[in-house]
Amino acid sequence: MTDVAALLADLRDEGAELDALVARLPADRWSTPTPAPGWTVAHQIAHLAWTDDWSLRSVRDPATFHPAATELLSGASEFEGIVDDAAAAGAALPPAELLDRWRQGRGEVLAALAGVPPETRLPWFGPPMKAPSMATARIMETWAHGDDVAQALGAERKPTARLRHIAHLGVRTLGFAFSAHGLAVPTEPVRVELTGPGGEEWSWGPAEAADRIAGPALDFCLLVTQRSHPDDLALRVSGPVATAWVPIAQVFAGPPGAGRESHKRS
Repeated sequence: MTDVAALLADLRDEGAELDALVARLPADRWSTPTPAPGWTVAHQIAHLAWTDDWSLRSVRDPATFHPAATELLSGASEFEGIVDDAAAAGAALPPAELLDRWRQGRGEVLAALAGVPPETRLPWFGPPMKAPSMATARIMETWAHGDDVAQALGAERKPTARLRHIAHLGVRTLGFAFSAHGLAVPTEPVRVELTGPGGEEWSWGPAEAADRIAGPALDFCLLVTQRSHPDDLALRVSGPVATAWVPIAQVFAGPPGAGRESHKRS
């Protein structure tokens, strides 16, 4: 059985790590551009606050989630536009107010998820999920947007064992990545073998699988969150399914992402 308390502790710690990067940031540095086109540090934090708001609606008032989401999407040409508009609205707030909003929201998410019954499935923009899956998704998003913030500020973040949650979600979303691109979901298994930050070995899939991905856990997490181009990562890939998966890997809900340009390209 999944240890929800441990997951929530990791979610709390992931948020605290990002909080430490921005807590004492001068107001003018909140407008520092990040690797996400058009998004500043403030946009990144605003997006996390926005998704926390939707997470709370999913837990506290699930009956209204899909009607509210349908209304949100009804006048939009694409989901990305809604996400960008919400981030821009949050980024327009004074930094101190935005920081307080994010802190309050993520604290409420921790408390709300702790009280969700084990078998309850929570509505979301993608498939419904149980509390452990939602907590894992919040860890992933906090880490990924935290990576953008760290790059923008020139800060180095030490990889932690929390990467295992993101890697697990990355493996679980293989089928989603193919479906999002209008491709048939492969039936062949993929073996993923990763080395964690402390040298520990993490693996998914049958050991005898012909399709394989291996390498540093950090690089796999950067791949599935589309924070780095595959050419810039030290991943060893073999087999047709694994090879096809790498350029489209996507752990987050929504339409296919554009990914990042390779630093190796001139």
